[in-house]
Amino acid sequence: MAQAKTGDKVRVHYTGTLEDGSVFDSSEDSNEQSNSHSCGCAGTDKGCGGESHASDPMEFVIGAGQLIPKFEDAVIGLEPGQSVTVSIAADDAYGQRTEEMVAVIERSEIPPEMNPEPGHQMEVILEDGSPFPVLVTEVTDTTITLDGNHPLAGRDLTFAIRLVDIL
Repeated sequence: MAQAKTGDKVRVHYTGTLEDGSVFDSSEDSNEQSNSHSCGCAGTDKGCGGESHASDPMEFVIGAGQLIPKFEDAVIGLEPGQSVTVSIAADDAYGQRTEEMVAVIERSEIPPEMNPEPGHQMEVILEDGSPFPVLVTEVTDTTITLDGNHPLAGRDLTFAIRLVDIL
């Protein structure tokens, strides 16, 4: 049977867990699955686009830089039906949390019809005109605190990965 190698388009099922064993994302239906999208791709530019994965295997090209590199590397050498578990340190996943990614802005800097609340996602426009996702973490009468760190920054991740198919 063929083994997955760099350049192959593959389909995998995965479950991502944190150090405490809690599931932060899974491609398979699970009552334990989080409602947030934080998989190996995390809906970022290195991701699958942020769509829901409920029971659909994730497709990607090994080595194309679509996912966390160590996630991609873990699939190399697997045959369809085989599984592997890989632990990925924070530095090799989404990096460490940095306070430079947290900003407090004046409430007057946003349109008056916007009513942000803690937990809401927003986009800020960078100097080059590109959008950048941030999380509202605190709101007062005069200020809003925005956090641009990835939600999984600073966290060690473990992925149970099963190769479904080599396309």
